[in-house]
Amino acid sequence: MLVIGVAGNLGTGKTTVSQMLVELGARHIEADEVGHELLQQDKQARRQIVAAFGKSILNTGGEIDRDKLAGLVFDDKAALTRLNRITHPRILRLVKQKIEEYHKAGAGVVVVEAALLIEAGWRSQVDQLWVTTAPEATIVARLMKSRGMSEEQILDRLRAQMPQEDKARQADVVINTDCPMEALRTRISELWKTLPA
Repeated sequence: MLVIGVAGNLGTGKTTVSQMLVELGARHIEADEVGHELLQQDKQARRQIVAAFGKSILNTGGEIDRDKLAGLVFDDKAALTRLNRITHPRILRLVKQKIEEYHKAGAGVVVVEAALLIEAGWRSQVDQLWVTTAPEATIVARLMKSRGMSEEQILDRLRAQMPQEDKARQADVVINTDCPMEALRTRISELWKTLPA
């Protein structure tokens, strides 16, 4: 079984590339979804996060409000590090469990989509690292259209992430998604054919 990590900054097309791989037969694990499951199901993690960041991050139902939490850690590197220390090891454990389940089910290729795969130190968990990239202007246009974010919000988030060039240097495959959808689909299909059987 081959495990492909798909990483890349906000708005670079990680999900699009991952979905194209799924269409070709890969199984998919999205680290963001696993993190969401963690906040809902891991009571100990929830307690630690609330202890670290206070009850103001809870919604009216007593659940952690991801937007409120993101707002607290976004501009504060120390706070983000604190959150990552609580969540990353647990998310990795769940991702490994899901990889093992797919392995037992006879999957040939598993895609782990994780924006922070490199930053979290998970490179050793995947056989190949694919990094999606796109010019800043393309990312801004995409996210203003798809998420209704302002240019300032987008640029702030991009500045807070590891530079694309640094991620690309660590990749086995770099995929520039600034192209027509069909051209991207053709590129992914060609890469799929080169994967070890």
